[in-house]
Amino acid sequence: MSETRAEIRLPTQELRNDLPFFTKTLRMRLDMIYPADNPEVAVVSGHGLRLRIQKGAPEAPGTLRILTEDPDGFAGGARTLTAPNGTRIEIDELDPPLVMPRTEHAFVVRRLADQAPWVIGRAGMEYRDLVPTRLGGAMIASHIRVPDGPVPDMVHYHKVGFQLIFCVAGWVDVLYEDQGGIRRINAGDCFIQPPGIRHKVLHSEGVQVVEIGVPADHVTEIDHEMTLPTPHFRPDREWEGQKFVHNIGRDGTFQPYRIPGFEARDTMINAATKGVASVMVARPVGVAPWTVHDGDILFSFVMAGAMTLEGEGKEPYRLSPGDAFVIPPGMATRYSDATPDLELLEVSLPGNPPTRLA
Repeated sequence: MSETRAEIRLPTQELRNDLPFFTKTLRMRLDMIYPADNPEVAVVSGHGLRLRIQKGAPEAPGTLRILTEDPDGFAGGARTLTAPNGTRIEIDELDPPLVMPRTEHAFVVRRLADQAPWVIGRAGMEYRDLVPTRLGGAMIASHIRVPDGPVPDMVHYHKVGFQLIFCVAGWVDVLYEDQGGIRRINAGDCFIQPPGIRHKVLHSEGVQVVEIGVPADHVTEIDHEMTLPTPHFRPDREWEGQKFVHNIGRDGTFQPYRIPGFEARDTMINAATKGVASVMVARPVGVAPWTVHDGDILFSFVMAGAMTLEGEGKEPYRLSPGDAFVIPPGMATRYSDATPDLELLEVSLPGNPPTRLA
């Protein structure tokens, strides 16, 4: 196979002024220069880039971003520089720390009947935003539909604090790093994807999932080197203190819930994340009173049945499958007039929020 290269062309007015900047300040390598007697073109490479600096080139100078483990030591502490040819240089961290925005609490109700738009996202999947405010960037909640058949996905990972995939309809096959072969989740099942775990979606049939990500803005990176499945099976491995969870809904048992008049099954996510989050499926067994929670984020999604959500100072909402809501801490609410088949998915951060009667 013949060799192929790609270059980015940048303009210059005087090459002799630019070469020291790119080779010394930016630590790039000179690969080519011509003509010898009065150079007008030079090619430099480094940091994964190949640049063709050409006298009189018609392009704008542009911006280069250099990511390094030592941004303060790379160019004498400067984080922004301007080359003699006008190219702007930004020096930034190679792996910046995850920023967790402070939650901007709000009472949010998002109903499927309100026809929130479905947007085509990564790998052809359709996304419906369940919390448009994102609580100030603290979290994102999406209702996702995946087209039937093979999914054009690649091995990837997310830089997140917490991420949940809960299947509400159909099924989907996924591969996860160090978790053996293909794993299928069906309606009622869930995964948590610890920060950085490599995975790949393979195939789906009629699937709908609710995905929770914390914070709302997080990066998805493609891993071009890893092949899944990996040769090692390490079910107890931790990623940033969290273990992978594949919870099978039909195997769960229901226990008393934080709200009287309801019972819930625990997905074991609170234990696997050491309290970062809890994920419960709740159903009615009696009449619920007014309650107040003292946690941070409390998100719920109606999977089946119907109920009326009453909030202090708010008009009541009659909710049905596909509807979602967020209750801020300190606000009194009541789940009333629940149908016997009601099933609520509840996600709380931190896990198991203290709850008291209003």
